[in-house]
Amino acid sequence: MLATIPDSTRVAQNGTAKKRFCVRSHFFLEPVLIRLLRFGFVGAAALLFVARIGAQSSAVETPDANPGRPTVSTPATLTPVGYLQFENGGLYSDTSPEFATLFGINQVTKLTVASGLQLLALSEPFAQASGATGDALSGIRPGEVFAGFQAVALHGEGHKPTISLSYIRRLYASPAPELDIGTFRNSALILVSDDLAGFHFDINGIFSEQIKGTIHRGQFGQTLSVSHPLGRLTVAVELWHFTQPLIGRNAVGNLWAVSYPLRKNLVVDAGFNHGLTPSSTQWEGFAGFTYLLPHRLWKFHDPQ
Repeated sequence: MLATIPDSTRVAQNGTAKKRFCVRSHFFLEPVLIRLLRFGFVGAAALLFVARIGAQSSAVETPDANPGRPTVSTPATLTPVGYLQFENGGLYSDTSPEFATLFGINQVTKLTVASGLQLLALSEPFAQASGATGDALSGIRPGEVFAGFQAVALHGEGHKPTISLSYIRRLYASPAPELDIGTFRNSALILVSDDLAGFHFDINGIFSEQIKGTIHRGQFGQTLSVSHPLGRLTVAVELWHFTQPLIGRNAVGNLWAVSYPLRKNLVVDAGFNHGLTPSSTQWEGFAGFTYLLPHRLWKFHDPQ
């Protein structure tokens, strides 16, 4: 820092008086030394913090992330107990009955509090739409917020699949337009995950409550996702279907995605989805990542 300041630097006292170099250096070096000491303390604290993290990481190995994105299907398996997992991404959609274009940032936070119970928080902090129709509004606004849980009903072992049940409740309804599957106030899911012949399968059955004014309708959905590793890269293909009870139609689409683990606890992904019916969003492109916080929030002893 000292080398970047010219020797001709002047320090004014009472707004006008000029000091000689020895006086100026006194007033100049004193705050610099104070800053250097502060930076030294901060740097030492940072080094101690990093060293402590490294010691903790070596003592307890960081587990693998368990991404629920980028497919529509959610895995029946849970994240590691006591670890926060964040799933974040952007989605650009084009040509839908509710809008011309839509870009949104979505975020899912997961925390498994016991070996069979996981808490969920889902939100869309940012949504920008154009050409919105009906009750939806164009422009920039926050999307909807949901919370819920997922519980394992049957732990997979050998050839037995993992089966879970999930419930999600809407906490905030946004005027931003929705994708072809619409939005819900309550949703219940049954989730099945299994591995067979080198392929991983995620199957979801979904029942949701959709509301428009005083009208309440039940929505049914089914998803099938199949993934297979190619080296460290994982390729996923998905087929999904949802009824559209408020307009009496069906939304069907297929999704293609790839994911890659940069680290055990950090997985990046990208892909696209294509709607197969007139009432489906025709094209969607997405990219994002899943990050598992590498430190357990509390001690956990597996009863097994």
